Amino acid sequence: MGTRWHTRLLAVVAAAGVLSGACATTAQARPGESRTAAGDVTDQPGTGKDPDGSIPPRGSNDWACLPTPAHPRPVVLVHGTWGNQNDWNVLAPQLKAEGYCVFSLNYGRDTASVLGALPGIYGVGDIHTSAGELAVFVDRVRAATGSAKVDLIGHSQGALMSRQYLRFAGGADKVDRLISLAGTNHGSTMRGVANRLPSGSAYTGFAAGLTGIAGVAAAQQLVGSDFLRELNAAGDTEPGVAYTVIASTRDDASTPPEATFLQAGPDATVDNVWVQDFCATDTFDHGTLPQSPTVAYIVEQALDPSYTGTACPEHTTGR
Repeated sequence: MGTRWHTRLLAVVAAAGVLSGACATTAQARPGESRTAAGDVTDQPGTGKDPDGSIPPRGSNDWACLPTPAHPRPVVLVHGTWGNQNDWNVLAPQLKAEGYCVFSLNYGRDTASVLGALPGIYGVGDIHTSAGELAVFVDRVRAATGSAKVDLIGHSQGALMSRQYLRFAGGADKVDRLISLAGTNHGSTMRGVANRLPSGSAYTGFAAGLTGIAGVAAAQQLVGSDFLRELNAAGDTEPGVAYTVIASTRDDASTPPEATFLQAGPDATVDNVWVQDFCATDTFDHGTLPQSPTVAYIVEQALDPSYTGTACPEHTTGR
């Protein structure tokens, strides 16, 4: 094996370690969730994700729910890469308790990659296809609730994929607001691994190797990818859609963190906000941001400006 291919292989192996670590990290128990005895799947990195997404979060997917005048649009929660709908086990019941109709989905299941073949791991398939899955789900929500439009909350790839849906899969006329939580809107360096690669064929080899390990969606989110160039070519936003974009200084995946921010185009509004401007002590990282009480506050304010709550409760720290 030549030196060039050896370099590529090392880069891919390094990425595998980073991504497997991320996968194992997000598999840990969350507030309000139970764990089984020692030796369960969360204690065995690389064996999958628990919960596995088979049961919606509490308060989510009540298909008999009808929106109220106070909260007239249903809220659709869109998880990120290597996640599933249980990433919303904290936020979903909070929104339900405030009177929202809340819905969540699993998307992007693709067992062709190493991580994608693990139980409970979604958000690995081609983002174009995933946007089609979101389109079908949103139409189902609209039909069940009688609502013309929904609000989307997307975490990481979930925000990026939602933008693909808005631009290329008919979503712009069906969505009032997109809340982007640490969205990989302008790409990720995979925690700096991609930045250390030379340009050209080595980068291409890295992307190909990454696809086999972590899925097509991971490669599509690399800074400078063809997917990102196509999505962002006509600007960041869609006319008639309001965007709230949430970034954290502790984000270690959408890098640099401010790359998540969007620039408003014609007839769109964008509110770019830092979590730490609301709570300097919030240390939730990329994978755990959906559990942050400060994020929940920002989300609820975005959905309903009359919302009153506590932006920075005591001990607002991630693990």
